[in-house]
Amino acid sequence: MKNEWPLWEVFIRSQHGLAHRHVGSLHAPDATMAINNARDVYTRRNEGTSIWVVKSVDITASSPDDKGELFDPAQSKVYRHPTFFPMPDEVKGL
Repeated sequence: MKNEWPLWEVFIRSQHGLAHRHVGSLHAPDATMAINNARDVYTRRNEGTSIWVVKSVDITASSPDDKGELFDPAQSKVYRHPTFFPMPDEVKGL
């Protein structure tokens, strides 16, 4: 429909989290309104510290059917895995 507002995906960073988490979707005419609406809908109990909104049409995702060819090459490169490197005890949150 021509008069329908775009769909936005909403990501919230919690007060105790290090990453944003997808919490839902909403329609809004622009990014500012999407952030304001996301605040009202998804952070009613003051649980968020940051909000990201992304137009749904701008998200590109891989297909679960492509899992093998997309992720298999990384299995042969163990240095890409975090367990390959020793972490000092002082490093927290990784």
